[in-house]
Amino acid sequence: MRSPLFWLAWVFVVERCAEQALARTWDEAYEVSRNVVGQMTLDEKLGLLIGTGQLNGNRRCVGDTTAIPRLGIPSICLQDGPTGLRLVRNVTGWPSGINAAATFSKRLIRARGRAMGEEFRGKGVHVHLGPAVDIMRNPKGGRAWESFGPDPYLNGEGAYETIMGVQSVGVQACVKHLIGNTQEHWRYGYSANIDDRTQHEIYFYPFLRSIEANVASVMCAYNRFNGTSSCHHDGLMGDGGILRKAGFKGYVVSDWGATHDSAAENANSGLEMEQPGDNIVIGGGVFRGGLKNAVNRGEVSQQRLSEMVVRILAPYYFLDQDSPDFPPVNFDAQKRDGSGPKNLRVNVRSEEHTALAREIASASAVLIKNNRTTTTGTPTGVTTRGLPISRDRIKNVAVIGQDAKQLNQNCGEMGECNDGTMVVGWGSGSHSFEFVIPPVEAITSYLGNSASITTSLSNDLNAAANAARGKDVAFVFVNAASGELALYTVVHGNMGDRNDLDLWWKGGSLIERVAAVCNNTIVVVHSVGPVYLNWSNHPNITGIIYAGAPGEQTGPSIVDVMFGRYNPSGKLPFSIADNEAAYGTKIVYNSLGFPEIDFTEKLLLDYRYMDEMNIRPRFEFGYGLSYTTFAYSSLSIQRSGASHVVSFDVQNAGAFAGAEKPQLYLSYPASAGEPKKVLRGFEEADLAPGATARVTITLSERDMSIWDVPSQKYVRPTGRFEVLVGSSSLDIRLRGSIDVSIMDEPILVVS
Repeated sequence: MRSPLFWLAWVFVVERCAEQALARTWDEAYEVSRNVVGQMTLDEKLGLLIGTGQLNGNRRCVGDTTAIPRLGIPSICLQDGPTGLRLVRNVTGWPSGINAAATFSKRLIRARGRAMGEEFRGKGVHVHLGPAVDIMRNPKGGRAWESFGPDPYLNGEGAYETIMGVQSVGVQACVKHLIGNTQEHWRYGYSANIDDRTQHEIYFYPFLRSIEANVASVMCAYNRFNGTSSCHHDGLMGDGGILRKAGFKGYVVSDWGATHDSAAENANSGLEMEQPGDNIVIGGGVFRGGLKNAVNRGEVSQQRLSEMVVRILAPYYFLDQDSPDFPPVNFDAQKRDGSGPKNLRVNVRSEEHTALAREIASASAVLIKNNRTTTTGTPTGVTTRGLPISRDRIKNVAVIGQDAKQLNQNCGEMGECNDGTMVVGWGSGSHSFEFVIPPVEAITSYLGNSASITTSLSNDLNAAANAARGKDVAFVFVNAASGELALYTVVHGNMGDRNDLDLWWKGGSLIERVAAVCNNTIVVVHSVGPVYLNWSNHPNITGIIYAGAPGEQTGPSIVDVMFGRYNPSGKLPFSIADNEAAYGTKIVYNSLGFPEIDFTEKLLLDYRYMDEMNIRPRFEFGYGLSYTTFAYSSLSIQRSGASHVVSFDVQNAGAFAGAEKPQLYLSYPASAGEPKKVLRGFEEADLAPGATARVTITLSERDMSIWDVPSQKYVRPTGRFEVLVGSSSLDIRLRGSIDVSIMDEPILVVS
């Protein structure tokens, strides 16, 4: 137990870091940056624009620049990733982006960002390579779990809150990947062909929110965008492109090896930094191979070259990373085992971070089925089926499935086996698995000697049935994984993107075999996205928890939820349907060369497409049960300048304390050409039994606008907007409307 003096010191350090992060304005940072760049030689400038390379033996991070000691500029360290420090020891393995989204809690998303920022800073990292905001265009997309799902608004809020958290402690955030990076197959060159309106309302929207959070950096993608390589696309990154028009003040860095063609073409189109700096087969090395010559030949002006360096250094000064108390890099990402004299083994974990990781994992668990019944007069007295489980009412327990056991630590820190519990997907968005606590360990620890525990920690169907037969409760753990298609990573035939939406290792059959012999079967699904749940209506399956990709605290967090120590409040950040066709998109697997992928679905993704096609999913976007019930009432809509303030009451009408995550959807006038409804707000209300909270969600003018292609700006259409407030996209509890004809049009509320 740490002393009160320790916590006072810890609070002081955290608050001091936050103060330092706000020490300069952008204008002040740019002034310092210009003064420093004015003192640099050509080679010193190039050293900040070109990564030191993949094969450089002195490289410490996944991306590094060349230090300029005489000007007090260290090697800038860029490090993966969006779920925590990768390839580094003594760090927290955070819940994934898709789990952060499932919390529907801006508070927790920001806290997660801040805590990750604290760990990156503690390790001496200047640039956190995250958040990822790649839209889940198709549910099988390999890296979609790193981001916040298929909805642009939820992605935008996830990005905004994460960046605000990360940068509050003086660490640069790098939002990625610009733009249309939605599948792993052919990712090094397919063309995402997206119309202008869809580009702005869907795929660019999270980047817009990132810019509003003062994001330091943007990473351009491997894929082409409308036929042109993303990393030399002037319409994306140039001074007249969408990034700069939106007010972006930071710098653009390439994905690792995503540059092609000439140095001049990349530099003049808006790219500032190339990583890792050399050619890594798929591309790269254009700056190292030609930028100096391009400058000397006048193909890249001295003014543009200096501007590139100024833009790289401005966030460094904006976040006060030149402060003497910013730690030096104290790890070596090239040695996964943490060995070697370069690794100082600095421990940036803390009790607070562990507790937060556990809370987020619990808050992101989505209760999607619960048939709770209580029976008296049984041999054990009183028996409860369903959730939450009373420890004193169960005597014989089965824990089943290889997803319940410890993952294979010999697979490296990228999770390339998936033959144990799945905590995140694989690839550069993964993190350290050093402190993972698997479900079977957490359940065993919690139950102690109060119950007899039988395990079957494989997916052998007969062994599972034998273990479950006659038990008071059988916990079945199943999963489905995906990840990054690096040139070397194929996991059980899945090349990044999933091959299908089935559970891995015959998980569906495992569940059905257990349910056939145990009338109190509780299923926990760990998955990177939607999976088929066609077994969910089985009468012996009394509870289903979709736990997603919850990070290192997977075991303790699921115990908290199952045994009622944490009332589940997670909401699905996507819909779960019974067939892939219900999503309206496909992964392009086979092609003769890099394919042209036309995003013909336009604005209709996930629940938007299902609404349009009158498809009712098995479990809809925003859906999630609780151990209590909530009542909605007293809708009010008031105008406040150009915004509209929507207020309503949420009451905890049940017997357990719990949190509800009300959602606001907007239905536009028919002339606007929008989907039937779109998410435009969400909040959380944490309530004791019987308590009521007044919830307020503000609709900004942009929230009520559409992207107008001719004028190239957001325009609010005229007509009647329907305001829909509810517990999910299909569970609408309150309805109102706003009539807009001219700017001062009065509001009409229909309850």
